[in-house]
Amino acid sequence: MLGCGFTLAAHANAQGLDDAGLLTNWGERPLVVMLAASLGLIVLIMMAYGVRHLLFTMNRLFGHQRHPYIDIDTAQWPQITVFIAAHNEEKVIAGCMDALLQTDYPANRVKIVPVNDRSKDGTRAIIDAYAARHPTRIFAFHRSGGKPGKSAALKDALVCAEGDIAIIFDADYIPGRGLLKQLVAPFFDPEVGAVMGRVVPLNVGANLLTRMLDLERAAGYQVDQQARMNLHGVPQYGGTVGGIRRTAMAAVGGWHDDTLAEDTDITFRLLIAGWKTIYNNRAECYEEVPEEWPVRMRQIKRWAKGHNQVLYRYGWKLLMSKKTSLRERVDGTMLLLVFMMPPVLLLGWVAALSLYYLNAGTMVALFIPQMALVAYGALGNFAAFHEIVIAVLLDGHRRRIRLLPVNLLCFVASLFAISSALAESVMDRLRGREMVWHKTARYRKTSS
Repeated sequence: MLGCGFTLAAHANAQGLDDAGLLTNWGERPLVVMLAASLGLIVLIMMAYGVRHLLFTMNRLFGHQRHPYIDIDTAQWPQITVFIAAHNEEKVIAGCMDALLQTDYPANRVKIVPVNDRSKDGTRAIIDAYAARHPTRIFAFHRSGGKPGKSAALKDALVCAEGDIAIIFDADYIPGRGLLKQLVAPFFDPEVGAVMGRVVPLNVGANLLTRMLDLERAAGYQVDQQARMNLHGVPQYGGTVGGIRRTAMAAVGGWHDDTLAEDTDITFRLLIAGWKTIYNNRAECYEEVPEEWPVRMRQIKRWAKGHNQVLYRYGWKLLMSKKTSLRERVDGTMLLLVFMMPPVLLLGWVAALSLYYLNAGTMVALFIPQMALVAYGALGNFAAFHEIVIAVLLDGHRRRIRLLPVNLLCFVASLFAISSALAESVMDRLRGREMVWHKTARYRKTSS
């Protein structure tokens, strides 16, 4: 720091500015002062998230790994209801039902409810055919009207539930034989309100985009979710490949149908009320990821809008909650703010470029003594890529690390998509428009 201060003083003197002159110059250039201070704050924020990602990475490498319910294999398994959210899912719905019929969960203790939400393709016929062949196991729920969206459909379908535990899948997911037991086991703990398994893409080899999304999924679950579980932070229920305790949901106000991210909404309402969400990294389920860029952009914009909606509703309540630990409040707040970071990063780029063209290097140096931090703040929070590297190594897919430089393309595309989503959300709130649910396209051949 002393060396840096000496260098900056020399730089100031080289421009003919002493300390008093520099302070005078500040008063003459308020825009420069504001931009430099803003950039300094953005760098600090990015550094905080960088430390967070590195902490998660180091924990997965060297920390104690928590899998508290993994050894439960034999038990008096409770009655559960499995819901399959389906809207125009003729390509994939049969595969999900076939997999559920083959699980090792006691057949007389599980009720499978495909939720057909206003489908206009062959989804209804496929569901009805399965229900006719398996009348004691599959119970069709058809919804022809009502509010659109997955959360609204599931809210209506809950009238079919039996037992206190609801397990939820999207129609494109393929659960393994032992997955239901792995998801139900944590509910033997009466403090557990929700459980989440790991999502693994099954169409990885389709194209470059799916390979990059596979890297993101691996980092998000193998490192990020498991590290938060290890550190007693806030593992997130993801809306599929997971379970909800119905009495816990009722205690926090039931299922909300006015949100784009019902999973994040549930996670934080349960957290604020003192319920625990458990992540089981070994409970793997397989999904389709988008194979086309427009589909991917719509998906991530929906996630961003829904996530920020939860931030507006529950951010302050989380900070004030007396039923959560300080660690949970800090981790939960940073999780809620994660979709605000891309717009913040873009603002950092704008501030850095503006200061460069305003020839304000000396003033910036006084706000940010370590110029390496300026480069870090201008280029982005690349600590997240450390999570990708470790996830790939933990999964035994070392060769996939070669795709890491290309993954910058996904990073930049998401950066602008999420920032655009924030702008659209602001306009929606100003104009009183309802958020619109965009379904993710499917790519499998039609089931029969």
